[in-house]
Amino acid sequence: MLNKTLVITAALMMGGQFTASAAERQVGISPWGADDEIGRLNLMTEASRSEILTRVAGGRLYDLSVEYFIGMPSWQAAGDPHYRIWMTHTPHGTVVDDPLGTGPEMNRHVSYTGAAVSMYTHMGTHIDGLAHFGLNGEIWNGFSAQEHLGDRGWRVAGVENMPPIIARGVLLDVAAAKGVAMLPDGYRITRGDLEASLLRQQVDLRQGDVVLIRTGRMRVFDDTSAYMDNPPGLGLAAARFLVEESGAMIVGADNLSLEAFPSEVASDYVPLHTYLLAEQGTPIIELAWLEDLARDQVYEFAFIAAPLKLRGADAAPLRPMAIPLQ
Repeated sequence: MLNKTLVITAALMMGGQFTASAAERQVGISPWGADDEIGRLNLMTEASRSEILTRVAGGRLYDLSVEYFIGMPSWQAAGDPHYRIWMTHTPHGTVVDDPLGTGPEMNRHVSYTGAAVSMYTHMGTHIDGLAHFGLNGEIWNGFSAQEHLGDRGWRVAGVENMPPIIARGVLLDVAAAKGVAMLPDGYRITRGDLEASLLRQQVDLRQGDVVLIRTGRMRVFDDTSAYMDNPPGLGLAAARFLVEESGAMIVGADNLSLEAFPSEVASDYVPLHTYLLAEQGTPIIELAWLEDLARDQVYEFAFIAAPLKLRGADAAPLRPMAIPLQ
């Protein structure tokens, strides 16, 4: 197995593109063993969770999730389904249809409402599992699709294996550091941008952090076309700085893709996803609501979240919470 750090570091930058070949990039093999399915989530321990919880200041609780609604921003380029919600039972309809055979009098007395939803797993505030993207038919830790992917999802590395996340969270408000409400369309965040944000906010990064990047894109979340069209995002060198140098456990952002496009890597159309998920075992959080944290200048917090336990799935909705630290 090639050393991934050396491969990417050795990739020359020419015209803004990394020139490492596809053959040089392979999935990462876990330092936590051949059976590891959760990657850098192994950085969480009983001690780390206890340490962060003892520092909780109380007071305001910040909800970092967005609402789900028909017409919400979602990934459509590959033909994935929109979010849909429909009523399966309504008070009036139950009187007419009497689905349980209880009679109209009972149905008029006991009102019954029910609904169903249909959605892509990568919608709204969600976490990408390590099976989401791979390289050469393999995902993190060398698990192959041929051997481990069945008709009902992945037999390994599904989001149901992810433990509840309790860790130190850090907001990097890149938009504010650059003096704008929202980064320009297509802007690629650099390592220098992240370092400037850290300096402005007077915070540091530590191993095991959940690092959330604010681009300001959530300011137009209710305008689907504006939110989705050519969003700003993280550059590959910035992602390497967060994971390999700063020890981030999870990397997230307030946009849908995390990364900016077009790709920096000629042989890979989503290089940050393959780098973080397949090479480094780093889960990704997308569409995080960071506006309230940014408004109140809360840059360090206890991050608490858990994905829905969708067996074999490569992603799941997430309801993250942030609690300021003492």
